Amino acid sequence: MKQIERKWHLVDAQGKVLGRLATSVAWTLGGKAKTDYVAHIDGGDAVVVINADGVRVTGNKAKQKMYHRFSGYPGGITSVAFEDRMKNGDSCKVIYDAVYGMLPKNKLRKTMLKRLFIYRDDKHAHKIDVTK
Repeated sequence: MKQIERKWHLVDAQGKVLGRLATSVAWTLGGKAKTDYVAHIDGGDAVVVINADGVRVTGNKAKQKMYHRFSGYPGGITSVAFEDRMKNGDSCKVIYDAVYGMLPKNKLRKTMLKRLFIYRDDKHAHKIDVTK
């Protein structure tokens, strides 16, 4: 059986649109860009996203895009706008939620997300060779 070769990708989110960024990250995590892609095997690469505070959305989504949480109790729904979530320092969670929603809804999603690392600024602890 062939070993899976995993590479590391560094993605700078500064000035990038949230949906387009999440699509490319999910594509890389799932391994769909590889020639030996198979849907039932987790063969994706690792992704490090830096400058998460610099991500943006288009149009009026900053005020209109809502994130909902439900506790399960009557009246237990909590909604927060994208703009407020970014102000509160949840930019990493915004990107994580966007990528989470774009990955396949099966047993592989959790293992794919273990290879996603998101940082608010450009400081990270991973050794990535970006010269290639």
